[in-house]
Amino acid sequence: MIGGADVRGGTPSTEDFGQRLRFLRARAGLSQEALSHAAGVSVRALADMERGRTRGPQRRTVEALAQALGLDADEASGLEAAAALGRPRPRTAEGPAVPVALALPRDIQDFTARDAALARLLDLAQDAGPDRPVVGVVAGQPGLGKTAFAVHAAHRLAAYFPDGQLALDLHGMAAEPTTPRDALARLLGAMGIADAAIPAGTDDRASLWRSLAADRRLLLLLDNATDESQVGPLLPGTGASLTIVTSRQALAGLTSVHRCDLALLRREESVELLTRIVGPARVRAEPQAARDLADLCGHLPLAVRIAGQRLLSRPHERLGKLVARLAAEGRRLDALQAGSLRIRAAFALSYRQLSTESRTFLRRAALAAGADFSPETGALLAGLSYDEAVDCAEELADAGLLQSDPSAERYRFHDLLRLYAAEQVEAEDGPAVRDTALDRTTHWMLRRATAAALHFDVDHDGKAPSGDPDPDGAPATRQDARAWLEAERAQWLAALRRAHDTGRHRQVVDTAEAMHWFSDLNQHWEQWVEVFRRSSDSARALGSRREEAVHLNYLAWAHNLCVHDPRAALVSADAALAAARDSADVLQEGWALGYGAGALQRQGRTEEAHTRLREAACCLASQDSPQARLAELTILNTLGTLLREIGRPAEALDIHRRSERICRTGVPGRTDELIALYHAVARQQIGNDLAALGRRQEAEPQLRQALASFETAQMPAWAEQARLDLGRVLGALGHPEARRTLAAAHDALAELRSPRQDEAATALAALDRAATGS
Repeated sequence: MIGGADVRGGTPSTEDFGQRLRFLRARAGLSQEALSHAAGVSVRALADMERGRTRGPQRRTVEALAQALGLDADEASGLEAAAALGRPRPRTAEGPAVPVALALPRDIQDFTARDAALARLLDLAQDAGPDRPVVGVVAGQPGLGKTAFAVHAAHRLAAYFPDGQLALDLHGMAAEPTTPRDALARLLGAMGIADAAIPAGTDDRASLWRSLAADRRLLLLLDNATDESQVGPLLPGTGASLTIVTSRQALAGLTSVHRCDLALLRREESVELLTRIVGPARVRAEPQAARDLADLCGHLPLAVRIAGQRLLSRPHERLGKLVARLAAEGRRLDALQAGSLRIRAAFALSYRQLSTESRTFLRRAALAAGADFSPETGALLAGLSYDEAVDCAEELADAGLLQSDPSAERYRFHDLLRLYAAEQVEAEDGPAVRDTALDRTTHWMLRRATAAALHFDVDHDGKAPSGDPDPDGAPATRQDARAWLEAERAQWLAALRRAHDTGRHRQVVDTAEAMHWFSDLNQHWEQWVEVFRRSSDSARALGSRREEAVHLNYLAWAHNLCVHDPRAALVSADAALAAARDSADVLQEGWALGYGAGALQRQGRTEEAHTRLREAACCLASQDSPQARLAELTILNTLGTLLREIGRPAEALDIHRRSERICRTGVPGRTDELIALYHAVARQQIGNDLAALGRRQEAEPQLRQALASFETAQMPAWAEQARLDLGRVLGALGHPEARRTLAAAHDALAELRSPRQDEAATALAALDRAATGS
């Protein structure tokens, strides 16, 4: 038996050194006394090893035993791996715990073989030191079990890395693999860095990641890499870390790495894996059928596993029956295997054993966008009810054909299986059925996305949005709506693309319009550029110059604030201005002038920005709508700030007082809570204007009121800037709260990745110099 019983049926388990040693000694025909004499090891020590009293002898002892037994390189490595697993492991050190956002996947309990490769990684783990982070590359053709091996090794090595183990799928087989920039964001998030504090650029993110990893003993698993350029920025530069990279590519360009290229299983290893899955009794009953089945699976671990799971689900089915079925289906290559000849038969076999509904669900789910999908998406694509979809997904997860998320009701494909399932869509459904499924899903997704986004629209404040395709299951609160929009971002964005590409321009425009206020909460989503580019294009296709102006303005906003591209923002703002004037829409003309001014100011073209802001304020003042008043408030506050920054604080104060008067009058159709936020902005700027004029006693209460309003509204980015402004005024007044206020602002602004953190640091330094008289 394997893993703790009779060893005559195969090679003993890696985990049992004594059993393995006893097997190898018996095979060599040596007594304990003879092996003791040949290896220079005492009989008592040898007996203790075989009885399990000594589970992890030292490497030199194992080498002596291997030489005395006449073992080849692979067997010697296997013996050393078993010994290494029995040695005392390092005590887990107390220290900073890494969050489980990128926790290791569950280990496979029936993992088989790969002894030499595992021993190599054990050596690497022991060699890792503060000045030599170690990188191991696990490469080979699809289906070799690279991920399973890496996960198994990571679990075995976890005790050597007490500061955390992180696993990240780089989606190397996807149409758009994970970019180094996005991968670094996930790693930094797992290390506890808030989204707002993650740097924008790839190089800055890589630098921060390396600095965090430098003083930690981490194990990093980078799974499914596509090329060297994707992996390079993710590798720690210093620190006692071990990185395991898996890839279908050789990654030959990576320097200073240790390579672990997996090969096909040997025949006996394939049979051992099958034995661990279905049990030794069934294999002993049909040993030749087990060997034939291993041959038909091409000794590819994934193929053997799928065949074994099929047998496990039918405990009374003979192995020979499965061998006959598999042989009849053939094992030919095609593009799906990407160089692996033998996995198609295993996929086809597993697929054809499913119920009709589960087969439909599996292949249609391959049409879902993103790395994972919900049963809701699968139901739409497959034309099933939600409950039916959940049943299918669970069946497929139990069969090993889908991987279930450990915390959410979401599922993901193995890359090769997704390709296989997508091919079945073409073979069994055809283009017409596929397009119908995609159109149905697109329509539903955009209706749900639109209704969810309207929870954040000020015109729908306090009202339940209508139009959801499933009102009973619709998000009921803003929190629910946000959770759905974030979880299904890939799906509704793909739906928006399809609607745009298939000419459903009205739905594109309406969805993007509903997203407008929601987008303000997620300025870090670079996707807003695509959303509003497509919606402005759809508005143009509809022939609506007014709507084109609206969405070009949204696009200018996205370029300015989401991707920090003021040149592109200015192009969009100028196009919006032209469309607004063509359609005589003064509101959009004002917004276009304002967004253009913002782009000009970011390019250092201050006078041009000033001119546009004056023009924007003038045209908006002539309008009576609530929308115009809010736009005017934004423009006035921006204009006043610009005036103060160019040395004209008295004019700035007049502008901001004008903004405050609008707030005190109120804006019809807008809630008091919303206007209070605009009023808080005006108060903050009035306080800054007064401070610039030397009237600091008057500035203090204005800034305190602004800070309180932002804190009440839970707007930390605004609150901490107001706290900084207040701290500087308190410092100039010699107030005892000054240093504490500035220090709190500095720490919070640094966490939010605000450029104003430098101002806080400068103010703190000046305060300290003044206190010491230096």
